[in-house]
Amino acid sequence: MKQAFLKLHLAIILAGFTGVFGKLITLNEGLLVWYRLFLSAILLAVLLLISKRLERISGAEFLKIGLAGFLLGLHWIFFYGSIKYSNISIGVVCFSMTGFFTAILAPILNRKKFSLAELLLSALTLLGIGLIFHFDTKYRTGIILGIISSLIVAFFTVFNERLSKLYSSETVTLYEMTGGFLGLTLIMPVYLLISPVSSILPSATDLGYLLLLASFCTVLLYLLVTQALRRISAFTVNLSFNLEPVYGILLAILIYQENKELSAPFYIGLALIILSVLFQMLRVIAQNRRPVLNNPVQRTANL
Repeated sequence: MKQAFLKLHLAIILAGFTGVFGKLITLNEGLLVWYRLFLSAILLAVLLLISKRLERISGAEFLKIGLAGFLLGLHWIFFYGSIKYSNISIGVVCFSMTGFFTAILAPILNRKKFSLAELLLSALTLLGIGLIFHFDTKYRTGIILGIISSLIVAFFTVFNERLSKLYSSETVTLYEMTGGFLGLTLIMPVYLLISPVSSILPSATDLGYLLLLASFCTVLLYLLVTQALRRISAFTVNLSFNLEPVYGILLAILIYQENKELSAPFYIGLALIILSVLFQMLRVIAQNRRPVLNNPVQRTANL
């Protein structure tokens, strides 16, 4: 369990850099995600071929994993759209709504009972987002895009949790990246018609940033998350990723001095989000200790 949490938090640190790359890369959000998925799929496929760990799957299995990847691609488009319409801090904080949506969607999709504790913790996050939402009207378009992004990724994480129990993390990540790329390729003509660009090719600088984004903040990040999901629930993973704003905001302040754009309600809202994460961590630790303490055989062995 400790190893799973370590992998999860390393992934969160890497995720903190994604917002910075979204600001650095000049491509629009659709092309940025399209290239990110393409490069990530290529890099991971080469890695698995060299290490002889490439797993073959059936067409039906690819379709199932690929659809999850398409959801991931849509999430990224709205996420980067949120950053480009507002700033890094707003984009990454809105991602915290994922825990709220997961607390509602996961029991419905998995046919389980709702957890009162998860709903209460999610409400704390929702209160934090509410404070942030009202602090400046000029960011509302970015906030709305960010909330849509978090709703989509809640669906993705629930489906990804199921897939991680059936396939290796490398297999899931590879075919999600591939399926996401193919799915976005189908809708890209319509997207570019709605949001036209002068050139679909990235500059040399953008290409360098895309390679870094694909290597560390995509391939490595999602391998770590998929491995963590084998021991940690989708809700805990999503709620833990609420810490991403902390890293993202610190980087945004260091690189872009975004602290000049943020007010007191923003920081109060962020504090509530962090508090919800800490409570969930304590709750998960307590749950994992309880079976050991309540096990008669284990108690006897400890005497």
